[in-house]
Amino acid sequence: MTTVRQWLCLMGVLVAGVAMAQPEEAPAEPVPEHHLFTLKSTKLKETRRISVYTPPGYAAAKGERYPVLYMPDGGLKEDFPHVATTVDTAIRAGELRPLIVIGIENTERRRDMTGPTTVDGDRKIAPRVGGSAAFRAFLRDELMPQVRRRYRVSGETAIIGESLAGLFIVETFFLEPKLFDTYLALSPSLWWNGGELVTKAAERLATHKTLTKGLYVSSADEKEDIVPGVARLDEILRAGAPSGLKWEVEPRPDLRHDNIYRESSPTVLRKWLPPVKREAKATP
Repeated sequence: MTTVRQWLCLMGVLVAGVAMAQPEEAPAEPVPEHHLFTLKSTKLKETRRISVYTPPGYAAAKGERYPVLYMPDGGLKEDFPHVATTVDTAIRAGELRPLIVIGIENTERRRDMTGPTTVDGDRKIAPRVGGSAAFRAFLRDELMPQVRRRYRVSGETAIIGESLAGLFIVETFFLEPKLFDTYLALSPSLWWNGGELVTKAAERLATHKTLTKGLYVSSADEKEDIVPGVARLDEILRAGAPSGLKWEVEPRPDLRHDNIYRESSPTVLRKWLPPVKREAKATP
């Protein structure tokens, strides 16, 4: 087992354990004003806890509708605090379009973020793996409709995540590209199932002659695990990206697997979700 996979095994168990054992604790770090709701899922057969950030002025702007940024690993003890802080800071500075952030707290992260695998070593990272289709159905059929009912949304959606969550994002892009408008996968674990997502990437891209979506994929310094898959995906996109797809593959060898999310997401979010220029009204 390689270093990154060992790190995933240790940190994933610790994070999941904290999220399940003490779900009512205060955030692990400062977080902008937010609120929580729970959603009973028939797809996952459990209740999921959702963290929500709304942009400055949301309550007063009754007629305004907003894009939604979804994030796995979105509990108050996970990545929601730093992502919500980044978003809030950037919106207030005029560097990011006002948007809603929906954080999904983990219960069984490795079950939800991974697809099926034929690799014995993959199955050893958790008691249950391979549940990404059910988690995607939860997003599509339960959470996203609930968000549309509860909040004033514009219809534009994005998703961001790192490591196994990045794997889920890339998998969703290939299997159900219409689910989101923008896919931001930081250091995705493309080694899963022997690199099956990359192996089949060209074939799957060929089925979409035009695809007006956004895809960003990065890698840190994980030369053995993640860099090769990301580099190969870059080659495939260069050779056959669908017309209309806005995409970027960005190697970040200056960053590590354990800091790429915090270090790079402020720039990535500002680049991919910038303020929308409003056309000036013509003078009568």
